Amino acid sequence: MAENDLIKRLFNFAVRVLKYLTTLPNTPEFKIIRYQLAKSSTSSGANYEEAQAGSSRADFSNKTNISLKEMREWRSHREHRIK
Repeated sequence: MAENDLIKRLFNFAVRVLKYLTTLPNTPEFKIIRYQLAKSSTSSGANYEEAQAGSSRADFSNKTNISLKEMREWRSHREHRIK
């Protein structure tokens, strides 16, 4: 997978999530879920972009791991939404 491909995929993922969030009920509980899902889905791409400018391999690895953690957080919130 090319580097730019992942950047595009993360961007498209964030756009799809933001569109999905508009379909959730407008209740106080879902307001919290929408906020968390929006943050984690958009920050994963931003963190991966930041990793591209890492000052070392360790910096790149750390920022890539942060991006992965954000994706896991999104998945966790999404699974709570489904249950």
